Amino acid sequence: MNILITNDDGYAAKGIHILAEMMCQFGNVTVIAPKRHQSGMGMAVSLSQDLLTYKELPEEKYGKWSYLDATPASCIKYGFNFEFKDKHPDIVVCGINHGSNASSASCYSGTLGAAAEAALNGVPAIGVSIDNINDDADFSPVEKYFPEIFKLLVSNPPAKYGIFYNVNFPDIPSDEIKGVRVGHQGVGKWVNEFRKLDRNSFPGIGIGEIPYRMVGDYSDGQNTETADHHIMAKGCISIVPESLDRTDYEECQRLISIDFNKDFR
Repeated sequence: MNILITNDDGYAAKGIHILAEMMCQFGNVTVIAPKRHQSGMGMAVSLSQDLLTYKELPEEKYGKWSYLDATPASCIKYGFNFEFKDKHPDIVVCGINHGSNASSASCYSGTLGAAAEAALNGVPAIGVSIDNINDDADFSPVEKYFPEIFKLLVSNPPAKYGIFYNVNFPDIPSDEIKGVRVGHQGVGKWVNEFRKLDRNSFPGIGIGEIPYRMVGDYSDGQNTETADHHIMAKGCISIVPESLDRTDYEECQRLISIDFNKDFR
């Protein structure tokens, strides 16, 4: 099995090294990761950059490594255009993300954007995250439980095009994880998202510019117990199948029912 790995935390992040080590037991690992932190980039591609730089890294114990100074989705595109030009990898695995990608975070995630790029090209893909943003997060729960999750997903591929998987681990010790649950994307949003900073702390800031940092507080929406972030709050690993097709088919039928389909001549 040929496995392509990327993330949105950058090639030097602890999580992607743990993931590459895990995946080596299943086949040949190729890592093409962003050069720098790319969280929140979603499925963005690096169209606006004048120059994209690629670098092969020294031989690692766990697979072939390189970085691209670009978004996670661009890393997948690069892999499909060069490393896997003649034949796509069997699967793309993205992560391990430092921080949860459950609920509304999945809309912004560069990790899941890379998984979506793989799915767009017909390649099975899994994004895996843990609810801990620290550089030195404890990934032992992922090391213990993700290999079995991976094997089950690989041996039971989706029946239709455009599906990828969002796997999220709660930030608790391995022996406290209660199980795995299939759920749905939770609904919620961030509020009070901009924190004003002391301008004097940034001597290089331009005249008239005001410095802010995006932080925010999470406001929970109307969710059921099968919402992914609620599953995690109960001490379980959540698995959400996501789709490239964003069409709401019920809303299509509602629009048709109120006579939106019209001929103008």
